[in-house]
Amino acid sequence: MGHVILGWDGEDAEAPARRAAARDRHLKVISRWAEAGRLNLAVPLFREDGSVAGSVMILGGEDELGTREYLMEEPFARDGVWLSYQMRPFRIAPLPYQPLPSGPMPSAMTHCVLVAEDQEGAATRRTAARPGHFDRVHAFAEDGTLACGGALLDAKGEMVGSIAITRHATVAEARAFWAEDPYVTGGVWGKMDFYPTRFAPLPYHPLPGAPA
Repeated sequence: MGHVILGWDGEDAEAPARRAAARDRHLKVISRWAEAGRLNLAVPLFREDGSVAGSVMILGGEDELGTREYLMEEPFARDGVWLSYQMRPFRIAPLPYQPLPSGPMPSAMTHCVLVAEDQEGAATRRTAARPGHFDRVHAFAEDGTLACGGALLDAKGEMVGSIAITRHATVAEARAFWAEDPYVTGGVWGKMDFYPTRFAPLPYHPLPGAPA
């Protein structure tokens, strides 16, 4: 079981300057962790107006101690860029993912992050919907539509939500895509938040399930 960090920037006028001041140090840290295979994925979270909402950092192989080690090094956590953050147990779904986007960071948004929380009492519905969901996301991982996805877990290791990153440039496109998923039609996911994003070129290792 790994972990995901959801870090939230402030909405005050100084928030962009705090992020800009720490960005180069942040990139050095996450590049080192990605090269070591300890950071599976890191992307910013944008609001639909283009402002930065925060970040999602996926450490798929790190326990709580390893995740806290990362946070001690992370300038966004140490220097007040993130005014709050969540550190949650997370398991990447092993799927035939394509290599993560590389090259210069694009100026426009290329992908969208979904953070979904299961409805209360949805465990049985999740179990019933899971085969259909996995059949669907397997195909979309294979063609590159799904860049990465996995389950949010509670303290007992039970699935209580999901995070997924898809190749959709707008929230409207991502909403339409996920509206057809069995986890939506089967009443598993309740609250669903979407954030446009783009990828920085980092020395990532292949994700679990990706072709070697």
